Amino acid sequence: MNTLIKLFALSLLLYLASAPARAQQPPSALDGVVNALLARETAGLPGEVSLSVGTLDDRNLLPACEALEAFLPAGTRAWGQISVGVRCLGPVAWTVYVPVKVSVVSDYLVTARPIRPGQIIGPSDIERRRGDLAALGDRTLTAAEQAMGHHVRYAVAAGQALRSDMLRLPDAIKQGQTVRVIGIGERFQVANEGRAMNRAAEGEPVRVRLANGQVVSGIARHGGIVEVRF
Repeated sequence: MNTLIKLFALSLLLYLASAPARAQQPPSALDGVVNALLARETAGLPGEVSLSVGTLDDRNLLPACEALEAFLPAGTRAWGQISVGVRCLGPVAWTVYVPVKVSVVSDYLVTARPIRPGQIIGPSDIERRRGDLAALGDRTLTAAEQAMGHHVRYAVAAGQALRSDMLRLPDAIKQGQTVRVIGIGERFQVANEGRAMNRAAEGEPVRVRLANGQVVSGIARHGGIVEVRF
């Protein structure tokens, strides 16, 4: 009996010592590739960028990876509350998603007093505040010249963050205009041409009918460009 127990114990030790598939993935390695990706994706954003990256559980059962790659899911930008994917390229393929909060702290414009529909924005109508742009929305204005001299589309209460869609801004894209469609995805970029189906100011949504009849939606940019993210 003692011999059987000794043999069982020896076999168990040998199994544990020779089971690399049971090795846990060090969380620090994921943190590194996620932070490197976000540093690239947030470069050039206005204001002070800060990141809060979730950590993989130390008790995870993922096999240790020799080649990690971080990526943003299709249609996701490095802004606000998002999930960043991390895939293992070998020796064992797996994918996990890490919660991330991207904050962009900067000055932005608010209305200093109630604004009437059709009123033209002047210096006394706006003031600056500081906060997280990612919590306010994509179209929040950050510079006085973005608002000055433009008509307000509808009544806006005092103290409201001023957004581009509140103003009658010059068209960046006109209805029926031939536009260049730039498709941006994970590690690729494609270009096409089409015809705009609606007018849009800079940063506003626009629909485009491509030459093959397909209709895509994107964001209007100056110079007749429509940005489509996949």
